[in-house]
Amino acid sequence: MEITLVIFFSYISGSVPFGLILTKMFSGKDLRKIGSGNIGATNVLRTGNKYLATATLILDILKGYVPVMITGYFFYEYIFVSALVSLLGHIFPIWLNFKGGKGVATYLGILISFSYALSILFIFTWIILFLIFKYPSISSIFSSLTIFVTTFIRETAQNANPEIISTVQLSNILFVFLILIIFTHKKNIINLKNKTEPKIKL
Repeated sequence: MEITLVIFFSYISGSVPFGLILTKMFSGKDLRKIGSGNIGATNVLRTGNKYLATATLILDILKGYVPVMITGYFFYEYIFVSALVSLLGHIFPIWLNFKGGKGVATYLGILISFSYALSILFIFTWIILFLIFKYPSISSIFSSLTIFVTTFIRETAQNANPEIISTVQLSNILFVFLILIIFTHKKNIINLKNKTEPKIKL
C-alpha cells in the first residue's frame, strides 16, 4: 500500500506540464507547436519570455525535489522509487500521451534532495559547458555523466539527508538517470551529429 501511494504521488507530481500550462496561460500559445515542441524550460525560452522560462525551470525542479523529500520523510525505504517515478512522470506524462520533457530540471530537483554537493557540481558543470558550446543538450548530457562518474568513483557523497539514502547505492540510480537523460536527448544527439542543433543565445 505504501509503495503504491509513493508511486502515485510521485508520478502525478512529476507529470504536471508546467511549461505548457504557463505558456498557454500567459501567452495563449501551445508550447508543443513552438521550437522543438518540448514542454521544458529551454523551449519556453524560445518563446522569448525569460520570466516564464525561469518559472518553468523552478517548478520543474520542484517536481523532483518535493516528492522525494516527502517520501524520504514518511517512507524513506522508497526514496529511490519516488525519484525514478517522478522523473518518469515528467518524461512520460499521461496527460500528454506520454510525450513530456527531457527531464533535466526534474533530475536536478531530485539531485538537490540527495546531495547539495552533487547538485552544485551539476549546476557548475552545466553552466560552464553552456557558456562554451551554447548547446543545452551537451550541457545536460555531460553534466549528468559528470555526476555519475563522480559518485561512482567516490563511495559516498556529501548528502543532504545521509540517514535517508545511506542504505542504497546512489551511483546505481544516477546511472539509470544518465541513461534516461541520454534517451530523451537522442534527437539532439542526431542534430549535433548533423550540425543542425540550434544554439541558445541569452
